[in-house]
Amino acid sequence: MLTFAAGPSKVYEALPHYLNDAYTQGILSANHRSSVFMSLYEETEQLMKEKLHLPENYQLLFTSSATENWEIISQSIVQSASFHVYSGSFGKKWIEFAKYILPHTDGIKIQANQVIDVPNLEIEERFDLIAITQNETSNASQVSMDYLEAIREKYAKKLIAVDTTSSMGGIELRFELADIWYASVQKCFGLPAGLGILILGPKAKEQTLQKGERGRYNSLTFMLENAASYQTHYTPNVLGIYLLNRVLQDIPEIQHTDKSLRERMLKLETCIAQTSSLRLLVDNELSRSTTVLGVSGPEELITRVKKEAEKQGMQLGSGYGPLKPTSFRIANFPAITDAEIDRLIAFLSTY
Repeated sequence: MLTFAAGPSKVYEALPHYLNDAYTQGILSANHRSSVFMSLYEETEQLMKEKLHLPENYQLLFTSSATENWEIISQSIVQSASFHVYSGSFGKKWIEFAKYILPHTDGIKIQANQVIDVPNLEIEERFDLIAITQNETSNASQVSMDYLEAIREKYAKKLIAVDTTSSMGGIELRFELADIWYASVQKCFGLPAGLGILILGPKAKEQTLQKGERGRYNSLTFMLENAASYQTHYTPNVLGIYLLNRVLQDIPEIQHTDKSLRERMLKLETCIAQTSSLRLLVDNELSRSTTVLGVSGPEELITRVKKEAEKQGMQLGSGYGPLKPTSFRIANFPAITDAEIDRLIAFLSTY
């Protein structure tokens, strides 16, 4: 079954070869304190800099999932409270989780069809970190780099943390515009779930050391101490890191992937716009995701489209939360081929 689910999604077709190489090279039994692992970690960070244009002074850390980073950011980086700008379910979960750790956390919810009104955005002095869900997987909306740049310029003294769970590895991110970035590998990296990515800039590392939080197993201070020698604070997902390394070796530089995905998304959007019964979930192109397309329609129609797609060997991603009955989502991730997207377009165009 070919899946267009928004994650976990289709893995790269080279994955069986990577897995076989991991076995023959002894990666599956590599000790995470060994020189083999430390070299793997160092090389993976360097590949992130070469392929995704991560700045030289930004550091790569590994966690168990993107969700774990919610806890790490609030417990180990934020000094007083974070301010969250979000539009959907995952952004809402982030702010609710942060409130358990720092009760004075607050934020603002915008609609999926809205862009952030930066000139009128007012964030009080007491908030030392701004949290932004850059690509909201639940409703297929996103915050462009232009709006992120405007926020950075307006609030230059505050830290900025960005959720790119379903966009990192798919679109070109301007990492210098924020201090903390996180993702996981089961979306645009085309890998099985089970590995989170946390990226820190110099200001975030400085504030982490100032706070000095050490009370938990995933305290960021402890993580950074280990990462200084390319080790981890716990026994990591060595296989997941190896697979990420292999994907980074094989993919083109991010500007080429970005261009390809934008062209494909335009074809998908055009297809939906030309159907007689389906509609784009986000009709404002300025806030529409590049990597996840939301499609809406009457509940009966959405159910029928999904069932017919399955009969043709294609799985569409369900809508999320309150949007589940009246929408489905299509992943536009790099591991999905152009031919597979064309096959989906031919199917959807019949509606």
